[in-house]
Parts: sequence; structure tokens; C-alpha cells
Amino acid sequence: MKSEVKNYNPITRAVHWISAIVVIGMFAVGLWMVDLSYYSEWYRTAPHWHKSVGILLACLTVFRFIWKHVTASPKMEGKAFEVMAARAVHLVMYVLLFALFASGYLISTEDGRGIDVFNLFTVPGAGALFENQADTSGLIHFYTAWALILMAAVHAIAALKHHFINKDNTLRKMIGASK
Repeated sequence: MKSEVKNYNPITRAVHWISAIVVIGMFAVGLWMVDLSYYSEWYRTAPHWHKSVGILLACLTVFRFIWKHVTASPKMEGKAFEVMAARAVHLVMYVLLFALFASGYLISTEDGRGIDVFNLFTVPGAGALFENQADTSGLIHFYTAWALILMAAVHAIAALKHHFINKDNTLRKMIGASK
């Protein structure tokens, strides 16, 4: 008989928290970056780092999505509608992440140049696939980033609600400390 999984495994926990920190950091840097002037010393450096980290986060997210489906996870706690809402929020966050990656790629490669990732490798560019690609993709990127941050906030508030009000193991499972 198989025993029930009590916590998320260490790889799942690490990828979750790394992703959370990177998403929040990328959001903050993205907001800061759009206001840089041409004469700022960060004008070229910040976008290079933002794109590089974005590509690495995309790879990590693909790994995370696959890992989630090949490893056992603990049962979600809460009422049926809370479990359904949690699943929906997780799905929406994945969709938003992939929309961010696609729109960021389309912004960066409209001119046909690839994305250089920390001078280690280059992701080939797609070139212009449709009219006003960078501008349209930029708007999608901006609003999708805001939507992702709002969904992440809802996700965090729900975890804190489960921890402090329901007093269940929802948050503890993601830090590896079930009762």
C-alpha cells in the first residue's frame, strides 16, 4: 500500500520559491526598466539581464510543469470550492507565465536578432511575424505581468488564510514542515 504524500518534495519546493522570487523581481525590474533613459548606464544592461533571466525562468517553468505531472503531490486542503479555485488559479498562473514568455520573446526578436542569454547561448529570433509586433506584444507583456502579480498575491493571501485562519497544513506543505 502506498503511503500518502505529506509535503511537496524538495525540488518542487525549491522551484516554487525560486520562481516566486524571480517573478516578483522581474516585475519590479520591468517596471523600473521602462523608465530608463537612453543615456542611463542601465539602458542596455537591464534589458539584457531581464531577457536572460526570462529565458531561464521559461526553461524552469517548463521543467516545473513537467515535474508537477510526474511526481506525487500532497492532497489540497479546504472546501471543494477552495480546491477548485486553487486549481483554477494555478492553471491561470501557468497560462499567464507562458503568455509572458511568448510576448517577451516576440518583443525582443521582432528585428530578427536572437536573445543572448548571459553570453552563454543565443535563442534564435523569429523576426517580425505580424504588423506592430513589438508594440502589441509589449502591451500584452505589460498587462499579463500585472495579472500574474495579482494572481500571485491572491495565491499568497489564500496560503496565509489557510495557515492563520484555517490552521491547516497548506503553507507548511510548501515549506516542508507539516504537523
